[in-house]
Amino acid sequence: METAQPSLLSPLLFLGMLLLFMYVFIIRPQNKRTKEINEMLDNLVVGSEIIAASGILGKVKSIKGEYVSVEVSENVVFKLQRSAIANILPKGTIDSIK
Repeated sequence: METAQPSLLSPLLFLGMLLLFMYVFIIRPQNKRTKEINEMLDNLVVGSEIIAASGILGKVKSIKGEYVSVEVSENVVFKLQRSAIANILPKGTIDSIK
């Protein structure tokens, strides 16, 4: 009697499905989010109202390479890295909060 040969199709199919799952639910959304963040930071201009990752609200006063000067109050200016900016706010947001 011949013994049954184990099939290689089942483990390969499982591995393929696992890779597909990882691409669809992990890699693709992360790449999309990274692209959105980079586009947002590229649209950053002097005068934009931003919120930093730490929750600080302010207006962009100058941009020098990877660093941004943000005025949070009269005569109070912070220097932040571009990567510390969480979001660009619509114009007038800071004035409406005061």
